[in-house]
Amino acid sequence: MDAVRLILTSRRALASSDDGPRTLTEVWQAQALAQAIGSRLAVSGPPELRGEALGLTELAGRGCGVLDAPDLDPGDLRAAQLTELDDAREALLGLDDLLGEVGIALVGLASAADDEGTYWQCMEAIDAADESRDRVLEMLRKLAAREGALRER
Repeated sequence: MDAVRLILTSRRALASSDDGPRTLTEVWQAQALAQAIGSRLAVSGPPELRGEALGLTELAGRGCGVLDAPDLDPGDLRAAQLTELDDAREALLGLDDLLGEVGIALVGLASAADDEGTYWQCMEAIDAADESRDRVLEMLRKLAAREGALRER
């Protein structure tokens, strides 16, 4: 499935998650998808994005690692459904939105957390999502610079 469609599916699922465990599952899914997109860009994306894409892969992996892995059927793992990344810019724009929404959802969970463990898990996941988003924004800047340079020729 195309990255843009998977991102939209993740955004809808995150928006409709109505409790802490479901929201954490959707946050984990979003980070796993960011990791898969970063990996795909690192291997076959534009050369100027590869370093940042590797960084995204590592940071999103950390975002998954700080959260308890959800009990998902293999067919429910959105990152495993990624087969196409046709438009890197469009995918990165969507991923930027998704990671921003992940951060907002985590702030809400952290502020309502009843226990310190959940609070700190959310705080670490917020940090990972924010750093992942920084990498996405840097890749978008590099794509814009590349497109500008191509237009000048």
